[in-house]
Formats: sequence, structure tokens, C-alpha cells
Amino acid sequence: MLYLDQKLQNRIDSKKEALNNFRPLASSAVRKIKEQFEIEMTYNSNAIEGNSLTLRETYLVINEGLTIKGKPLKDHLEANNHKEALDYLYDLLNKDKRHTFSEKLVRSLHQLVLQNIDKNWAGQYRTGPVRIGGSKHTPPSALSVPRLMNGLIIWISRNRKKLHPIELAAIVHHRIVSIHPFFDGNGRTARLLMNIILMQAKYPLAIILKNDRKKYYTVLGQADAGDLRPLIQFVARAVERSVDIYLKMLSPEAGKEEFVSLSELSRSSSYSEKYLNLLARQGKLEAHKERRDWLSSREALKRYIDSRERKRL
Repeated sequence: MLYLDQKLQNRIDSKKEALNNFRPLASSAVRKIKEQFEIEMTYNSNAIEGNSLTLRETYLVINEGLTIKGKPLKDHLEANNHKEALDYLYDLLNKDKRHTFSEKLVRSLHQLVLQNIDKNWAGQYRTGPVRIGGSKHTPPSALSVPRLMNGLIIWISRNRKKLHPIELAAIVHHRIVSIHPFFDGNGRTARLLMNIILMQAKYPLAIILKNDRKKYYTVLGQADAGDLRPLIQFVARAVERSVDIYLKMLSPEAGKEEFVSLSELSRSSSYSEKYLNLLARQGKLEAHKERRDWLSSREALKRYIDSRERKRL
């Protein structure tokens, strides 16, 4: 059963192929993009969970070792811990591109996420019940966690070649937060593990934006209710955003494509900003988010219009 919209899948795969044509990437370019994505992912992943550091403050804590006045020590530790977990992830993949997904890997990443914050439970499965704030989902009993996590590892090995990497990554993400194997740090760990699967398939880091937190929780709730498609489409658009950014930074041709706000794009077309926003959210119009705003291009809108006209023929 295919969960990922075929048109969106084809578009992302085509962009990924274009990105692959730049490999091997120049070390200077890799270093610059890698740093940008690590800071952005650390900021957004922690902010989703309530961390108060801004993007700029996250950069200063991680890269300059500064202490931000008025911000909790825990927020500083979370930033450094997440960066260390990302470094571990990159190092792992550099040593073994097809590293086996295991419970040891899950627990190792969680240990890094919570080190110096909750030493007793960092890397340890929970031993009691938990609740997920704002969610109708009730995680399984603590006694079931080891069995469910072992079952997840087996499921991944059986489905790795059957599902598109984006589908696999999104479903694994959901299953981990659904099982909720730890007392804390489940979301951050799940987003890191999702990215291991994506990066093994040569996609760049996919970042769930803090500004999309409400939508993120909505699609996770829909997945809890048995409908995985909205979550998979949501993750796919996050993947496409990252691929777009890589292409824009690496490709002279892509750099010529000017990204503008949807309000500006609507002024030079027959489509309203509201309708363009709908197309972007549905993945029909190539667009990505910067902070709260969707950005697209006149070329992307032309490609959408051309695709519609071809369907009518």
C-alpha cells in the first residue's frame, strides 16, 4: 500500500537525483550547509518541546559556548546535547552508511539527548506510565515497552525494502512516539531516528519546524487514529524543503530561481494568496517555509500550471 502521494514522491525523487549529481560535494560546501542544518534542527526540535532559546541563541550556545542570561541551564544543556546527538548520528553514518537500526541505537541517541539532564533515565526505558500532553493517545504500559521496541526493530528490517524511505522514516517516527519508550525525550529521539533512515537513503536532514508544531501534532494524532497519510505527506514536505535548500545553495541554475512570498506570487498570477497557500500545504505547489511564511517561485507556479494543463489533454 502506497502512503506517499505519487506526484509528490516523483517530484522529491527528481530533486534528489539532481542533488546526487553534485556528489561528491565540496568539503567547504558540505561544512557550511551541515552547520546551518544542525543549528536549525537543534533549535526547532528543542523548541517544539518547550526550549526557550531562539535560533540565534542556540547558535551562540553551541558554536561560541556562551551562556544566555535569563535562560534556564536546562535549555543550554538541551542545545548542546542535541548537537552531540547529531554529531554521533553523522559519525555513525560516515563509518557505516547502512548501519543496522537497533534498540542499542535508539537508547544511545536518547542517552545523548538527556545526558546531564536526567542521568538516571538517559538511555533507559521507562518503568512506569506516561501521558502525552494534549494528545488523546495513551501510551502502552511500561511492561510492554521492551517487547514493542523489539517488534519495531523486526518490522523495520522486514519493511525497509518495501517502503519508500520517506514512508519508512515517517512511520518509524510515529511508532516510537506512540510507544513512548522513555519518560522524557521521546520526540527529539524519534526525529533523530527518522533522519537516520532518510540520511541512509542520501536525503539531507529533514527539519520539523517549530512554527508547524500545531500541524505536526495534528498529523501525529491522525496517525494515532490509524490514518498515516497526513503524517507521511507532512514529513515528505519537510524533506522537500531540505532538498530545495541544498539545491539552491549548490546549483547555479537553482540559484537563479527566485523564491518569493505567496502574497507577492499571487500579485503576478490569477491565483489568490489563500489558494496558493492551500496548494503549498497540499504539496501540489513546490514551496518551502522560512519561519512562518511559505516561499515559492514563478517557475514553480508555471510547473504546477503546466502539469494541470497536461492532465486536461
